[in-house]
Amino acid sequence: MIRVMFICHGNICRSPMAEFILKDMVEKKGLSHKFVISSCATSREEIWGGTGNPVYPPAREELAKHGISCEGKRAVQLTKSDYESYDYLLCMDNTNIRNAKRILGSDPENKLRLILSFAGENDSIADPWYFGGFDRTYSDILRGCSAFLDCLQRENKI
Repeated sequence: MIRVMFICHGNICRSPMAEFILKDMVEKKGLSHKFVISSCATSREEIWGGTGNPVYPPAREELAKHGISCEGKRAVQLTKSDYESYDYLLCMDNTNIRNAKRILGSDPENKLRLILSFAGENDSIADPWYFGGFDRTYSDILRGCSAFLDCLQRENKI
């Protein structure tokens, strides 16, 4: 079983988009049974009274344009125990990595990575909460997820 956690700041735009894009990709490849895929936030800004906000409507709408549902997803925060529960902690930007390390304490197994690093890029997935461009965010995440699956295949993990 390959356990993947996507991480962004609030868990209402980028990381849930990545979660559901990858779930859709592995389902279409008949590999769902080999994966546990989730997403979380480094902050609690989108979590009120113990309940996380749902996926931000423009992110949800962009996923829906591609036939992907994120129904029922609510923001959750990364916890220290997530480090042992997941094989890959894939972040949208370097600030997410820094904040995740603050929560986790360290990264001795080098699990924290930028999602676009699998595509040979040291770039961030821009946060559409601030700039819009949910279509660009979708395509960047799709590129990162595709490259991630290619990497797993090259390493004979799937």
